[in-house]
Amino acid sequence: MTLLAFENVSKSFGTGTDRTEVLKEIDLEVRDGEFLVLLGFSGTGKTTLINLMAGLETPTSGRVTFKGKPVSGPGPERGVIFQNYSLMPWLTVTGNVRLAVDTVFPALSAREKAAKVAGYVGMVGLSHAAARRPAELSGGMRQRVNVARALAMNPEVLLLDEPLSALDALTRANLADEIEHIWMEDKKTCVLITNDVDEAIILGDRIVALNPDGTLGQEFKVDMPRPRNRGEMNHDPQFQKLRAAVTTYLMDVGIAAKVEDRRSLPDVTPIHGLPRAQKEATKGMIEERFLDFSQLHKVYPTPKGPLTVVEDFDLKMNKGEFVSLIGHSGCGKSTVLTMAAGLNDISRGAIKLDGRHVEGADPERAVVFQSPSLFPWLSAKENVAVGVDRVYPRASQVERQEVVEYYLERVGLADAMDRPAHSLSNGMKQRVGIARAFALSPKLLLLDEPFGMLDSLTRWELQEVLMEVWSRTKVTAICVTHDVDEAILLADRVVMMTNGPRATIGKIVNVDLPRPRTRKALLEHPDYYRYREQVLNFLEEYEHGATPKAAPAEDTGKKDAA
Repeated sequence: MTLLAFENVSKSFGTGTDRTEVLKEIDLEVRDGEFLVLLGFSGTGKTTLINLMAGLETPTSGRVTFKGKPVSGPGPERGVIFQNYSLMPWLTVTGNVRLAVDTVFPALSAREKAAKVAGYVGMVGLSHAAARRPAELSGGMRQRVNVARALAMNPEVLLLDEPLSALDALTRANLADEIEHIWMEDKKTCVLITNDVDEAIILGDRIVALNPDGTLGQEFKVDMPRPRNRGEMNHDPQFQKLRAAVTTYLMDVGIAAKVEDRRSLPDVTPIHGLPRAQKEATKGMIEERFLDFSQLHKVYPTPKGPLTVVEDFDLKMNKGEFVSLIGHSGCGKSTVLTMAAGLNDISRGAIKLDGRHVEGADPERAVVFQSPSLFPWLSAKENVAVGVDRVYPRASQVERQEVVEYYLERVGLADAMDRPAHSLSNGMKQRVGIARAFALSPKLLLLDEPFGMLDSLTRWELQEVLMEVWSRTKVTAICVTHDVDEAILLADRVVMMTNGPRATIGKIVNVDLPRPRTRKALLEHPDYYRYREQVLNFLEEYEHGATPKAAPAEDTGKKDAA
């Protein structure tokens, strides 16, 4: 039976020359009891589509029906869970869920209402926090309240608009598993909007892609038994095949071709040596142990005494090596990175770069943060030029400008380099940040979750950009990430950190995959899922705060010069 249906639906906003068509000629059916996933890039109209289902928007043309009747507005039969939490801050968990129960079941007695509320709070695992207010809850717990409140309205269809996107990777995975469990128990019809391919496959019976032009794309049937365990699925050839097919389709329709080679890098000399974009090897720099972390410690004073955040972090990197640093939130990854950048004092131990101790910030160590911190009143070109003017003091103004424009072109901003930073999208701003870092011709590139604020599919695009530019420079690099696929895709070695406090290196995996790399090629490589399993198993071991064993960190890498 069809519950929700779109019949030749188009949706546009604005009029005249300001008119923007978001959705075009959508024909879609949502069947009773199914879990449908809508998957696509940001800006493809996913949220508009679900707002039409919820009755929060009306079509410009065509019609949306529920059980054959036109949808004319919101209704209790269609429960919506949004990306943001929208909880009443003065009410407890119980109070927030009670609002929904009071609305939908006004005739029930107080005792019956209380039992119903307790049941839904327990269903999302929050019985222990029923008396807490939203300010006392983590982001994941607040979203659980949202789920409980929507379920309490007893809707026939549950509409989920990227409900997990604001959560960290571990919380996101756990809540996705709970949503699947609830759906299997209650057998509600669910429609989920997401930009995460793994999430779509874990939860969906059917995945429908949305194309960037607002049309419906390819449909993928997920014919895999439930419940779907992430670890076990990593071995499943069916999962691997489907994952590759969905990923390839989305990249083909959504990621534009890379920028063309329009100019060459000028032969100018920065403070710290020749530009690394040149093919010739840089002279005068050591090759082995180019970056040396030696018994690194970070200790913070607290009212209860010293707190050791990082302990005995020991890592040697050769020149031109790319390392990914991964671990659960709070394990000290960013602390290690900021010490390497000279932005955070070293409590004990040492960091040496090219044979010299790291002391204070220096443009020889370029950092790309989650937020690129651009000057909003300056153009993309001017933001990159701020550092270039300092690093290339002996170059002419024309030569410095060529350096700036070369890297902006490489990251795909040839047509936007004169736009002010405040007018750029988040993805474009991060491109400027990447261009700015490479333009400094640094000895060391440090990336602190550089794509963490972007949706999954925009991350793919910028990962490709980063790899393309890095392949030309071969700058020594460390990338802090929580994304397993990103860690493997980028790195020569994946360094895994144990949970804090007293976080240290738990395991190192050498990633012996051919370069240059693309996401498509890696998904088809026979060793890719073996590396993925090693990292996933490590993270699972430390998921619940496991402490490291006494055995030394395993290092399967060939490049560690220690």
